[in-house]
Amino acid sequence: MKNRERLLKVLHRKLPDCVPVCPDISNMVPVRLTGKPFWDIYLYQDPPLWKAYIDAVKYFNIDGGFELYEFGDLFGDEVGERNEKIIFRNESRIVTRVFNENTGEWSKYAVVYTKDNPPATGVLPGKLGLSPVPDTWEEIEGVKEWPNGMELWEMIKKEMGDYGIVGMPSGIKTLILETPEDIYAYYENPDKYIEIRDRMIDKMEKRMEIISSLSDPPDFLFCGASGSLIFQSPEIFRELVLPALKKVTERAAEMGIPTHVHSCGPETELVKMAAEETKLSIIDPLEIPPMGDSNLADLKRRFGSKIILKGNLHTTNIMLNGSVDEVIEASKKAIDDAAAGGGFVLSTGDQCGRDTPDENIFAMVETARTYGRYSF
Repeated sequence: MKNRERLLKVLHRKLPDCVPVCPDISNMVPVRLTGKPFWDIYLYQDPPLWKAYIDAVKYFNIDGGFELYEFGDLFGDEVGERNEKIIFRNESRIVTRVFNENTGEWSKYAVVYTKDNPPATGVLPGKLGLSPVPDTWEEIEGVKEWPNGMELWEMIKKEMGDYGIVGMPSGIKTLILETPEDIYAYYENPDKYIEIRDRMIDKMEKRMEIISSLSDPPDFLFCGASGSLIFQSPEIFRELVLPALKKVTERAAEMGIPTHVHSCGPETELVKMAAEETKLSIIDPLEIPPMGDSNLADLKRRFGSKIILKGNLHTTNIMLNGSVDEVIEASKKAIDDAAAGGGFVLSTGDQCGRDTPDENIFAMVETARTYGRYSF
């Protein structure tokens, strides 16, 4: 069975030949494999992250797609004009800020691109010893051009091929309160955030009309955001997010399109709400303590008949610092805990680190293909 077929079987609650395996390698591992400075990928799009990710999927032969998030201006509202300028560079980093031609103002924060890590965003220039208003800057030249919108979608689908599935953003996310300041603002003026929720639902409904008209619909829809229960309590989630999650999963189910939530951090209550009160298809990464609060076997027992589980090897203790034998044993345990009867994708917690040994990822894949086989 090819990778894509294997994943589609699971998403539609059928039994594949073996447990699919899709470790979260969304960023750092694929960029490392290019052998290029990280700023080539993130700033100069040479290659873009989506291409680096798909190349990594093929290299490891994983069942890919859930960690593929980049689609450009797919629905005409994703990407605004960014007049980004380089305000500082040396051998180890490139610092940029956005300049507004209309107001003559610079963005409050800088972005720091480095050779060996993903870019740091939201950095105050003063923390870098830079002036609040740049004295000099330079244009960003040499950015590689790639298609956008539906042309990009078709390119990504073709590039992924039988190695995995490709989803589209649904228009909702499971995180509305994203900072400590948001929490204070919510309690001072909850109506403001109710309006944000309702606008998100309106955006989703318009987007679903577009998706329903496509001759080549997505394999699934993205509906999540990392840290959904970090700055939002379950009670806040129920008020601000659950209505949107209900609507999008119900609409998608009517269209026969599975839905996916990725939310690192504590997730047990989120799984419970999603399984009992929505039509969500699959949820990850189900992180174990201390990063999360999930027990895979318990979640399988309680909710495995209602929702597909994807997880949950520890990305530091096991994938980064563990031996091949430890990866194999952890993979077998996850399969034992959650694979019975299908409805499970072997994966990791939130994103494997840059220096995760290739042999550990290969070991995880091999364990799923052999130990994770289903008998018919």
